[in-house]
Amino acid sequence: MNYAEIAAALPSKAVTSVDGLPFPRIASGKVREIFDLGDALLLTASDRLSAFDVILPDGIPGKGIILTQISNFWFEQSKGLIVNHLLPDQIGEMQRRGITDRDLQLRSMIVRKLKPLAIECIVRGYLVGSGWSSYQKTGEVCGLKLPAGLKQAQRLPEPLFTPTTKAPKGQHDEPINDAQGAEIVGAALYEKVKEASIALYKLGHDRAAKAGMILADTKFEFGTDAAGNLILIDEVLTPDSSRYWPAESYAVGGNPPSYDKQFVRDHLVALKWNQQPPAPSLPAEVIERTKEKYLTALRQLVG
Repeated sequence: MNYAEIAAALPSKAVTSVDGLPFPRIASGKVREIFDLGDALLLTASDRLSAFDVILPDGIPGKGIILTQISNFWFEQSKGLIVNHLLPDQIGEMQRRGITDRDLQLRSMIVRKLKPLAIECIVRGYLVGSGWSSYQKTGEVCGLKLPAGLKQAQRLPEPLFTPTTKAPKGQHDEPINDAQGAEIVGAALYEKVKEASIALYKLGHDRAAKAGMILADTKFEFGTDAAGNLILIDEVLTPDSSRYWPAESYAVGGNPPSYDKQFVRDHLVALKWNQQPPAPSLPAEVIERTKEKYLTALRQLVG
């Protein structure tokens, strides 16, 4: 699908719950719902929005569709690098299973049942966010020593692989080093994960550059099948899992604006909310401007 088709299909009201499906719900995350189809899984992205690990009362209309369609774009772009979890012929799979609602189709993926790895795979290409904070204090990012004198938002000499634990719901992920990662998933598999993550980041960075965007950092998730093969899962290179900057306004020495929910975080910080439930409601203009950021990322990437 192209940008115009996706944008025209977005709902006017946010879809914050996915109910009434004839399939068992096996998990519910901040954004996604997972249903058991027997021989596969149905991953459905709602329009929910979270900030500071709290789900906000207001969603962003169409956000789940945008995330799913961007993921589908990147799964197609990256299939020469690594196998992903999508079953072939998504629309055919959905129709065969009685999933005919167009909104549900656009925000859903039917995927293989796999064993998720117990680490989250973060790749950083620029010195920003928690990496910049750590570098200012120690000269390191996740235990990796960096050259002295780097500035905020500066491109790193090489992308850094900085994995974390995958914490239980309500807890925070913790950074781990290569030795810890190898201990969690096994040394040979860890090296494959590291190599695949950096290759995917480079692919995303190069493609985003052609679209006038900078991919500063991103998070990947992987699983394995019964034979132990490594497979790309979850969402990939979306504004929820990645930090994209407009190339035209990028400058070293500050925190560039991004195509994600940072606008919402800034609004909530200004309210001096204590970052505990319940979260405050968002004004209509904040919802609309956030939606525009997601739409802009979609338009830049898929055209």
